[in-house]
Amino acid sequence: MDKVLIRGLSIDTVIGIYEWEKQIHQTLVIDLDMAWDIRAAAATDDYSQALCYETVSNRLTALVTEKPIELIETIAEMIARCVMDEFGAPWVKVRVMKPGAVKHAQSVGVEIERGHI
Repeated sequence: MDKVLIRGLSIDTVIGIYEWEKQIHQTLVIDLDMAWDIRAAAATDDYSQALCYETVSNRLTALVTEKPIELIETIAEMIARCVMDEFGAPWVKVRVMKPGAVKHAQSVGVEIERGHI
């Protein structure tokens, strides 16, 4: 299985369940593994056959910052759905990390896999 990867996509957004969190921006860090057959792009050196990580990154940034969201679980599901529905990836693994959310932890987060390989 081929994969297109995005690592450490930082997105500043309004995220959290507490009232004080709803008044500030916090940084989320996103990692994505997206199943994508890269053979056609590699054989032809044709950008139109590739899954463009810049386009995906820009779309996910817009999606996550569109409105305040309380849970990183919701964001993980939104990202997975977007990558599969809008970009046509048959499988995706999404990790959403929230650095500094817990006092003695560097980061906390969730990881999900959706779709089929």
